[in-house]
Amino acid sequence: MLKRRIARDGAASVPTTMASNPSTAPMLFDRALLRARLNRARRGGPVTFLLDRVAEDMEERLQAVTRDFSDVADIWTPGDLLRKPVADRFKSIARIEPDDTETLPLPPESLDLAVSALAFQFVNDLPGVLAQIRRALRPDGLLLAAMLGGDTLTELRQSFAEAEAECEGGVSPRVAPFADLRDVGALLQRAGFALPVTDVDGVVVRYDNVFGLMADLRRMGATNIMIERRRTPTRVA
Repeated sequence: MLKRRIARDGAASVPTTMASNPSTAPMLFDRALLRARLNRARRGGPVTFLLDRVAEDMEERLQAVTRDFSDVADIWTPGDLLRKPVADRFKSIARIEPDDTETLPLPPESLDLAVSALAFQFVNDLPGVLAQIRRALRPDGLLLAAMLGGDTLTELRQSFAEAEAECEGGVSPRVAPFADLRDVGALLQRAGFALPVTDVDGVVVRYDNVFGLMADLRRMGATNIMIERRRTPTRVA
């Protein structure tokens, strides 16, 4: 898997017209199903090795920042793992749970810091969400986030496509499209962030078989939630 990180502080203003508008944004993901899958993963014992890696990395990055953050929000990070390594740094972290509308309950200029881990890859209107976060940050506020991107699950995507094309003569949506590094940087600029910084952390995870991978995806709450997903089992040739 490949983990994608986006970051930085912003000082530019964002027009109100850039607010999230799910009625006009392309609807790729079933957000209600996402919440159900995340809840199922919590009940069954979540797989957290990617979240652990992100949390450790964010802790290191925040330690390099000398300024104080008084008002902090964790936006849609699955579970509590992100808050544990950074809890000593802040008096409190407001947690925003995933919802269906992608509307963030954040007043303008109410935050010094917004963090999010492995959540933005399942957002329908990412430009709108980034614009909402930018408006919620005070001048010189900081956004530190990580998302799956780039070549994540490329092998699984290709295997599904080849198998369906051979057995059924067509391909159905199986693996979500993930943002490219350059696209993320452009979205940050579009949302009004100043000094946007993006980088990639490549993580190779090996499995003995595809069933082990699928089991981990299920326990991450990261199985297929695409609206156009296939609802029937794949035919066996």
